[in-house]
Amino acid sequence: MKYCGRDFTEEEIALIKKIVSRKPEHNRYTLSKIICKNLQWYKHDGGLKDMSCRVAMLRMESDGLFVLPKPIHKNSNGKKYLRCTAQSNPGTPSNLPVDKLEGLEISIVSLKEKTSLWNEYINRYHYLGHKPLPGANLKYFVYCNNQIVALLGFGAAAWKVLPRDNFIGWTSEQRMYNLHLIVNNARFLILPWINSKNLASKILSLIAKRITYDWYERYKYTPVLLETFVEKQRFYGTCYKAANWIYLGITKGRGKLDRLNEYKLPIKDILIFPLQKKFRQILCSG
Repeated sequence: MKYCGRDFTEEEIALIKKIVSRKPEHNRYTLSKIICKNLQWYKHDGGLKDMSCRVAMLRMESDGLFVLPKPIHKNSNGKKYLRCTAQSNPGTPSNLPVDKLEGLEISIVSLKEKTSLWNEYINRYHYLGHKPLPGANLKYFVYCNNQIVALLGFGAAAWKVLPRDNFIGWTSEQRMYNLHLIVNNARFLILPWINSKNLASKILSLIAKRITYDWYERYKYTPVLLETFVEKQRFYGTCYKAANWIYLGITKGRGKLDRLNEYKLPIKDILIFPLQKKFRQILCSG
């Protein structure tokens, strides 16, 4: 049986059932830690894949394999991020082209208060609003003369994308093993009072030069490919193309869990950016 990209043997399912039934006093978080340790289910940085485990446990429960203890806290996933303070009020408008801007700087978001501010800006000004970035992720502010002008967010890659997977040429087993080496540009926002020609493509070029280092510093492995999805009815993806991202085709307009093609989503352009020349060789290994 497969859950969260992992094949579980009958013996492993039986072990999980045993752990859940024999530890009724434990909450879901604790159970996921125990299960990960027993199954030796680790992330590539050596940490436990407890979040993936909790998602797998929920799907196993929905399939009738066992009953989990009641959650301690209500699930807030999907709820609108409501925080809005004066910190994210519109700043000084700018119409200067990028070659006239001085002091352009990209800064990784690490402190809790900075993360809250990043979430606030995204929820207030990005058309998709704020949602937690999936899996391993990094957030960035872009400053110009100490003023925030743009934000970026990177998270886990899409599980299965036919044009991307055909372009790479990997097998399903290789994809399962190496998918973490692809990073998804899930959010990119130029703040609405900033109208600077070529700024977006400049930022994309700068981030491509440093994200491998930042990712290794945080997660102890190096991604080899970036991907993004641009909603066709809203955007042309011009800044990505200007920054030498490669257009691969369009999505089918289905969610990652939509096996019966029941839930239509906006059609999106698929673009990728190789971070290493031998990305295919690396992704098709194992």
